[in-house]
Amino acid sequence: MLHWNHSISFISKNWSATSCFRARSSTCPQGFRSNAALELLTKAREQGTRNLVLYNYPSFSGAFSALFAHIFHRHLNLPCLILPFSSVVPFRVEDLYTDGLEKCYFLDFFGPKGFAAELSRRTSCQVIGFDHRKTTLADIHKYEHCYGNLSLQLNLEKNSSSAAYDYFCAKLSEMKCNNGPASLLNIEDQERVEMVLKYIEDADLRQWTLPDIKEFNIGLSNWRSKLNCITNSHMFEQLMKISVTNLVAIGSAYMASRHSAATKYLEKVYKVRLGRGLYGECLGVRIDGNSNLSDIVGKELSKKSEAAGLRPIGAVIYMQGKNLKMCLRSLDSCTDTSVIAKVYGGGGSPSSSSFIIRMDEYNQWISGIFSQNN
Repeated sequence: MLHWNHSISFISKNWSATSCFRARSSTCPQGFRSNAALELLTKAREQGTRNLVLYNYPSFSGAFSALFAHIFHRHLNLPCLILPFSSVVPFRVEDLYTDGLEKCYFLDFFGPKGFAAELSRRTSCQVIGFDHRKTTLADIHKYEHCYGNLSLQLNLEKNSSSAAYDYFCAKLSEMKCNNGPASLLNIEDQERVEMVLKYIEDADLRQWTLPDIKEFNIGLSNWRSKLNCITNSHMFEQLMKISVTNLVAIGSAYMASRHSAATKYLEKVYKVRLGRGLYGECLGVRIDGNSNLSDIVGKELSKKSEAAGLRPIGAVIYMQGKNLKMCLRSLDSCTDTSVIAKVYGGGGSPSSSSFIIRMDEYNQWISGIFSQNN
């Protein structure tokens, strides 16, 4: 039956637990459908492992969901196999086929088209999945008439890691109810981890409402290379230590260093006659060798250009290979930079666009050094 209340769920009435051992290996550089991953699946099959956890890689929501699955099974002293699942080199249903498999979790995704349904049909195991993406909504109806052992929860107002956290907290409490209350996380860790989840959710749902969310995401991005539990056997311990305060500090320091580097370029600006003057004039600057600063320099230049009585556009130019690239940025909601970019074979959004420009054409656009006293 299909249920809709800001979420879509296909819920099985049966819930039986067993399972799971940690996936650890550092012998293989690729951690998806690699030899190391397949060997772990073979070992799990031989040992009769009944629970399998697949998490979306390289997604922070997927990795944190896997962390909660790991803690849940550790609390119950149940072995389970946890593996990253990448759409680049996806597993096949036959890779996961095991006679004794009872549960398979899809965390922060439902797998390739028809994958979860086929796995539940061929193994008769309970498949439990969590996702929060609007793009998944278009395909959710395809699962409506699938088997009763398929439980896929799509919630557009709560991201997957928050949903998985709530799920495993509730299940642990339910299974340990006879031995008193049980908590997935201890008091020391709970507040810190829950705050990290709120920030990840704020970004996943494109809300961008929490303080310093941009700095948080910059700091968090440094962890993306560590989200493979096959090649990084310490992944879960590392995720447990992440704090919003530390990540915001890292992000703030990075942004400050970029702003300092960008400021130096703002002292060397000149006028640019956009389309030889057809689209007006703005301020521009060359930043060869520092293309990573194009966005921040362009936005600052947009404000400087407007203050100088020119169009509120910043033109950032640099060599890209053997070509000259021009990036246009604007902070003015009434300005569409893509109109210019499209004329010259480029594209983008109104506030951010770019295109390749010939050197002889570019020379027709510049009109000398801009006076700071203008």
